Amino acid sequence: MNESENKAHIEPVRLGLDNRFKFKCHKDVDCFTKCCRGINIVLTPYDIIRLKNRLDLSSEEFLAIYTDPQMLEKTDIPVVTLKLLDDERNSCPFVRDVGCLVYQDRPSTCRYYPLGVATLTYKEGADDSGFYFFVNEPHCLGFEEDQAWTVREWRNDQGVDIHDEINAEWTDLVVHKRSFPPNVKWTEQTKKMFFMASYNIDKFKEFVFESSFLKRYKIDTRELEDIRADEIALLKFGMRWLKWLLFKKGDFEVNEDAMTEPQKDKP
Repeated sequence: MNESENKAHIEPVRLGLDNRFKFKCHKDVDCFTKCCRGINIVLTPYDIIRLKNRLDLSSEEFLAIYTDPQMLEKTDIPVVTLKLLDDERNSCPFVRDVGCLVYQDRPSTCRYYPLGVATLTYKEGADDSGFYFFVNEPHCLGFEEDQAWTVREWRNDQGVDIHDEINAEWTDLVVHKRSFPPNVKWTEQTKKMFFMASYNIDKFKEFVFESSFLKRYKIDTRELEDIRADEIALLKFGMRWLKWLLFKKGDFEVNEDAMTEPQKDKP
């Protein structure tokens, strides 16, 4: 971004769910798909599930082909970002001049645009851990359109409310970890556990059902059936397990006898 564009930027405006803004993106605006170039998109766990299923890939394959591993800014939390094409515009791999090839399964960040969500510090039992904002980027002509929305309406229209609900426990884990002092670091093993349960749902399923996991934890039979058959249920189960494992929060039930045995299984 050059200096003139920097100066042209409008500072983020803080919004609540019922605040209104005007925006509409469609193929006839001159900037169509420009927002899909030169971007930095942190993918959420549900993004990975939607995209890898759309492309008929395993989570391991999708991660290898389409993502770059990163540490979340100013933390030691492992995340993945969408790997951009090595073209002159650093394009999203799924964008073409006519639009998005995976639009129905696009990531949460893309659904939110031109909004963003800012997460505040972790607070036990807090109902509102963040707020919304938009930044009127100089290249975006969507703000000149006459379509008006509340933030609530936009989230519902774009399906991001469903994404947020499914990712809620993961987001809570990230916010909770960020509330710790910078010198409180996770071990490499802890980071691997977090990464696996968050992003590699196929490997996590294997870990749950093909290791000593089920000997160590008491899992209800019906829940076992659910997490074996449903990746979303498995993801939420994984987040509940991580919450207990990392922060000793929740009511995860352990088999005390098995927990005293040496653990041989590694993710």
